[in-house]
Amino acid sequence: MTVRLPAELDAKLEEIAAAEHVSKHALLLQGAQLIAARRDRGAQIAEAVDFVRAHDAELLERLADA
Repeated sequence: MTVRLPAELDAKLEEIAAAEHVSKHALLLQGAQLIAARRDRGAQIAEAVDFVRAHDAELLERLADA
């Protein structure tokens, strides 16, 4: 895969990679992994909220009326 970056972003990634003592490739992999993990975590949270709403619907309704 080839990734074309704007010069300013490329320079910033070079700076960060140097500070972290990793390659730009490794830095981009870390970023992609963070995005994927965040997306997975968001889906898990949404599923948990849906479960609570369904499982505790009566309780939530009573609390709303209190």
